[in-house]
Amino acid sequence: MKHYYWAHEFPGAVTISDVHGTLLEMNEKAAESFAGDGGMDLIGSNIFDCHPEPARSQLKELYKTHKINAYTIEKHGKKKLIYQAPWFNQGQFAGYVELSLEIPFDMPHFIRD
Repeated sequence: MKHYYWAHEFPGAVTISDVHGTLLEMNEKAAESFAGDGGMDLIGSNIFDCHPEPARSQLKELYKTHKINAYTIEKHGKKKLIYQAPWFNQGQFAGYVELSLEIPFDMPHFIRD
């Protein structure tokens, strides 16, 4: 059976870093988003070096606390949800996954009990 990496053509940007902040993986959308900074050539670089202050300090704090960080941004006329969450390997903190998803400006919200 051929292995298929699900995130390769996923329409949101996916980046995965290790416990030291080294960028391990990125999908095509992430490479496209970071094309001006090197795209796929960023794999192997340190994500802390890619973030200016105060974002760098906030990211370092996430690495210490292993908390989820979620927020929205507007950039180039598009609204995005940024979701940063720790990932674990056999119960041990292994780094962070970041999803960057374009979302509508007016998005429905449902309450389901």
